[in-house]
Amino acid sequence: MVTPVFESTPAVPAASPEPVAPARAARILLADDQADVLDALRLLLKRDGYSIVTAQSPAGVLATLDAEDVDLVLMDLNYARDTTSGREGLDLLARLRGMDASLPIVVMTAWGSVEGAVEAMRAGARDYVQKPWDNTRLLATLRTQLELGQALKRSRRLEEENQHLRRGQGGLPSLVGDSRSMQPVRRLIERVAPSGANVLVTGEHGTGKEVVARLMHAASTRKDRAFVAVNSGGLSEGVFESELFGHVKGAFTDAKTDRIGCFELADGGTLFLDEIGNMPLTQQAKLLRVLQTGELHPVGSSKTRRVDVRVVSATNVDLAKAVAEGRFREDLLYRLNTVEVQLPSLRERREDIPLLAAHFLAEHGKRYGRPQMRLAPSALEALLAYPWPGNVRELEHAVERSLLMASGEEVLAEDLLLKRGGNNGGTSRLEEMTLEEVERYLIERALARHEGNVSDAAKGLGLSRSALYRRLQYYGIKGAR
Repeated sequence: MVTPVFESTPAVPAASPEPVAPARAARILLADDQADVLDALRLLLKRDGYSIVTAQSPAGVLATLDAEDVDLVLMDLNYARDTTSGREGLDLLARLRGMDASLPIVVMTAWGSVEGAVEAMRAGARDYVQKPWDNTRLLATLRTQLELGQALKRSRRLEEENQHLRRGQGGLPSLVGDSRSMQPVRRLIERVAPSGANVLVTGEHGTGKEVVARLMHAASTRKDRAFVAVNSGGLSEGVFESELFGHVKGAFTDAKTDRIGCFELADGGTLFLDEIGNMPLTQQAKLLRVLQTGELHPVGSSKTRRVDVRVVSATNVDLAKAVAEGRFREDLLYRLNTVEVQLPSLRERREDIPLLAAHFLAEHGKRYGRPQMRLAPSALEALLAYPWPGNVRELEHAVERSLLMASGEEVLAEDLLLKRGGNNGGTSRLEEMTLEEVERYLIERALARHEGNVSDAAKGLGLSRSALYRRLQYYGIKGAR
């Protein structure tokens, strides 16, 4: 993206917030042969905002699921035919797993035992509740399983969308994620990509900066020309000019033939300069000259060559700070960041983890000849609990590794080979976080300790309930009650 000459960085007008459709109330199927139990559960769950449908027999459960969609089944294990062993309920559980393996099922019985719980979980139940139930624990269990169920559905939908994308658009790069923090990124890319303006992509290591650069190229008028990527911060002084601008035969000892540089290769297209913040000052001056004039001289040549290149650059360095410290040229920064796209870390977009995992599972599953692979609920829970210091790149490597480790058609938590004490791993990175990142992290940990209870979490954090609610809204943290 060749940026026109300008004297100050133009501000990009903020996009107006898009209206958000009200979320549909989660629909729960209650199955029990006792009418009073169904009534009690219906009253409890309706107060919590759930939509309820009931059945009093296994046949009624199957008929209901044939007729309508539900988000979760809360079912008794004992019915009229056999009131003690739970066998009728286990048979029903097996039928339900065969119908929809992603449907969350929580089983409940008054004749609970360790053996019964183990057998139900082996048969595919997500959790187990014994009568008489504790309201708080029951609600927390249902909320957790509903969230996991929705995540699995979104993962499956994403996989289908990716397959359609590959079939219909020939590998057009996709930016996976629809979290609150990714939505403004998407809007900005949509507005800037066709413009031809130079773009600076910032964010931590592994957040997907090259994906954004490729997406910008694919969505621009330059999409039919070359996209050339180079690690500009990793080029030594001796090869920098040759790599970017090319050289002619005999220009130096090893110059056996003419060589075209990256700028000429990307002529009419897009040049992606990664790790731009690590470029030495002497190299910055040479790059600035080409960006200002659109002209270059291959090493050893006196001929001027003109290029029309859009430059997308990327860095995890704070360039404003580098300018203030004299490590980066301010005039070069103005040339590079006509528009800045700042990518959030994976810590700031945890809602996207199931989508990203499904995307990588589909990609690498095809590569390794295992397209049928799916994530088990235990694996999804482990992914959501891990702090991901390496961001999206680390997540991709973990999913790819799990495909090699998994013995069946499901990736289990142990197949991911994540470090033990996933959440605790985040504490080693506190000194690298901003104040907002630290606050969000501590709030999430407090909510996890107190099973989403806002009052208890607020007390543990030394905040009032209203103060914590304000922070939950600010950070977009969900799952609190």
